[in-house]
Amino acid sequence: MNIKKGDTVMVIAGNNLKDVGRTGKVLKVDPEKERVFVQGRAMVIRHTKPRQQGQEGGRIEKEGSIHVSNVMLVCPSCKKPTRVGHTFVEGKDGTKKVRVCKNCGKNID
Repeated sequence: MNIKKGDTVMVIAGNNLKDVGRTGKVLKVDPEKERVFVQGRAMVIRHTKPRQQGQEGGRIEKEGSIHVSNVMLVCPSCKKPTRVGHTFVEGKDGTKKVRVCKNCGKNID
């Protein structure tokens, strides 16, 4: 997957049309199911019972998952949604594979 925790992404498609075109920070990535959790996007409501004395029940709103194909990484340098390329960079530790913006060519990592 080309998207990691902490990246800024833009929602480009999905069931919730009010989120399309909006950006948010990735909170969690699930590579097995190919889904991401974006802060403030795809909100779902869970109804809970109070489990202990003094605890409140009710409706809890939290982020739902979005398929990774429905989000696009926003480049930190050019601030545009972009596809992700990969290149190898020489360093003192040896060769490292890094993510690269397809629009401006700058290093994302």
